[in-house]
Parts: sequence; C-alpha cells; structure tokens
Amino acid sequence: MEFLTDIVLLTDSTLRIAAPLILAALAGLCAERAGIVDIGLEGKMLGAAFAAASAAAITASAWAGLAAGILFSVALALLHGYVSINQRGNQIVSGMAINIMVAGLAPLLAIAWFSRGGQTPFLDSSMRFTEITLPFADVLQDVPFLGAIYSDLISGHNLLTYVAFAAVPVVAWVLYKTRFGLRLRAVGENPEAVDTAGISVTLLRYQAMIIAGILCGISGSALSTALGAGFIRDMSAGKGFLALAAMIFGKWKPVPTLLACLLFAFVDALQGRLQGVSLPLIGEIPVQFTIMLPYVLTVIILAGFVGKMEAPKASGIPYEKDR
Repeated sequence: MEFLTDIVLLTDSTLRIAAPLILAALAGLCAERAGIVDIGLEGKMLGAAFAAASAAAITASAWAGLAAGILFSVALALLHGYVSINQRGNQIVSGMAINIMVAGLAPLLAIAWFSRGGQTPFLDSSMRFTEITLPFADVLQDVPFLGAIYSDLISGHNLLTYVAFAAVPVVAWVLYKTRFGLRLRAVGENPEAVDTAGISVTLLRYQAMIIAGILCGISGSALSTALGAGFIRDMSAGKGFLALAAMIFGKWKPVPTLLACLLFAFVDALQGRLQGVSLPLIGEIPVQFTIMLPYVLTVIILAGFVGKMEAPKASGIPYEKDR
C-alpha cells in the first residue's frame, strides 16, 4: 500500500510539473506549424509569470493576473512575429533576444515596483488559482486503489493544470479537423501554395503567434499564480527550452508532445524525491546531480533523435511574396 501511495504521489507531482510544459510546448507547436521558429518560449513564460504575479498582487485577483500574463505574452509574441514576418529577421536571434530582454526586465521592474529584491509580494490563496476538489473526492478517499487515484491523482489540481491537459485535444482538433488548422499547417509547409490560393500568409502566421502567446501566457501565469505564490527571478528555470525539446521529440504533433512533456515532468518530479537519498556503495546523491537530470535527458533525447525528426518544411524561412 505504501508503494501505491508513492506511485500516486509521484504521478501527482508529474502532472503538476507537466502543466506549464504542455502549454508552452503547444505554443511552440502552433508557431512552428505556421513556419515560425519560436525560441522565445522561455522569455514569454517568464514575462507572463511576472505580469501575472504583479497584477494579482496589485488587484488581489488571480483572474486579473491571468489576463495580464496573457496580454504580456501576446505582446511579446507579436513582437517576435513582427521581426520574423514583416522584417524577415532571423527568428532564432529574435527569440533569444526576447529571452534575454525579459530575464533582465522582469526583475528590474519587480525591484522598481515592489522593492523586494526582484520578487513580487507573496500571494495568498485569494490571489492564486488554488486546488479544486472534484465531486465525491472526499467520500471516495478511503476506497482502496480507486479512491487514491481519484481523490489524490485526478482531483486536487488547480484550474490551470486542468486547462493544460484540456488544451491538448482542443489544439489537436483545431489543427486536424478545422479549415483554419488545415491552412495553418499548409502555411508551415508550402506558403507559396497558400498565397496562390488567395489566403494571407502574413495573417495566418500572426494568428499562430497570437495563439502561441495565449498558451505561453497561461503557462507562465501557472508558474507564479498556481504552482507558485509569486514571481522570483528566473523562476521558469529553462522550462521553455524543455517545452521546445518536448515539441521536437513529439514530432510537432499534440499527443506525442504531451507524452514527451510527461516524460520530462516525471524525471523532474523524480529528481525531487531523489534528493537526500543514499545508495549502496555511492552514498547520498548530490543535489546538483539530481537537479540536472531533466536537462541531461533533454540533451540525450535531442542528440539521439533530433536528426530523425522532420520539421515543417517552411519552418524558420521568411516568406516574401513574389511581385
């Protein structure tokens, strides 16, 4: 029974950690399906986390924080879109510039506004998205096996975690079952054909960037107003890059991307439980080693599989309409 409890707790942590990864990975997927390489996922997540925590602290409303996080992320996405689409700039450089800019700007604004060393004020439960107890979770708590799964694993997550998992089938449906999704995928494969059909390549790519901005905004807001209780410097901690790796490993498809995010989140959750554990002949595992496990896995996966992945053919290539 203790083993089952450990498995449930580890899986529960995996789902919580996976939520922001899933949203950011879906954001990158939508952008790259439209032909825009979005290295700036990390910056948009971090910027949204700061905006959400700041707005929630000022207004005492988690919903105001979520709106601010989404708006800030969409603004960054549109900035990246302007450089990549209108100016035909280098998309990698633009994305990295956003990452670097936000990494410095967010703590600077936090110091100026709150005077807390680059952090926002602590958010109490009224300013955050707290855990939701699903119907009958308390009643089924003591039921063997099923009670633990429903009460501890399915129930008890915050709203944005449920939104993250619900976003996967929604994005899959939009991409593969709607006219807009067909056009979005087409513009990432053959923008010339889309343009010939009388459809605006520029508009479609901007729409994709707005969707990416919204998803990244929810992801960053989850970090500071759901999983956390405020903004701290560099709190995204490379999750945007992990999401990018998960998207690549998932072959730019929603469900495989979800599974890749769960894999990275599982390793992240596992490293937290391995801290302080002693192994025979080795002794206590160094904390630095356990912390780096998710990133080591990222390098191994990309080194072993990225060469076999086929990105959308027009991904990263600026489109210039023939005159």
